[in-house]
Amino acid sequence: MFRFSLTRKPKTSREPYSLETLGKASRLRGATVTEGICPYCAVGCGQLIYSKGGELIDIEGDPESPISGGHLCPKGANAFQLSVNSHRVRNVLYRAPYSDHWETRSLEWAQEQIAQRVKATRDADFTTRDEQGRLLNSVRSIGSLGGATIDNEENYLIKKLLGGGLGVVSIENQARI
Repeated sequence: MFRFSLTRKPKTSREPYSLETLGKASRLRGATVTEGICPYCAVGCGQLIYSKGGELIDIEGDPESPISGGHLCPKGANAFQLSVNSHRVRNVLYRAPYSDHWETRSLEWAQEQIAQRVKATRDADFTTRDEQGRLLNSVRSIGSLGGATIDNEENYLIKKLLGGGLGVVSIENQARI
């Protein structure tokens, strides 16, 4: 049984199916929709990002995207949950050597520690030339494993910084594995 006359059709799929469901509005009703591109690989699938009052409320595939046609891979489909998950760690956690507990530290402290340790490791292991006298300028005791959420431009910068700047040889990306 139809709840309203057949001559009155909803204009879009976002409208209620019947007058009874009008009060049960979608949480997306009234939201600001921003077109975006999924950040998790270089494909560039289109996303629709919904927000209300400056707060993210949903992310879905953009059906108008010529690349993905509204479809998203598992990483892109979980972009909303990755952003708003209540279990997401939002502080720097540090566990000292031989410690049995984690400590909350500032981001500035963590960045300084990383910089000091990378510099000390590079200085201790930097190889300018091999046994035959060939120029190497390499560090074999530092490696990098990038994640699939890094786009092409970020991968380029990581390669330039680690390979060209620091001499790191072992640079890999999880998207290739």
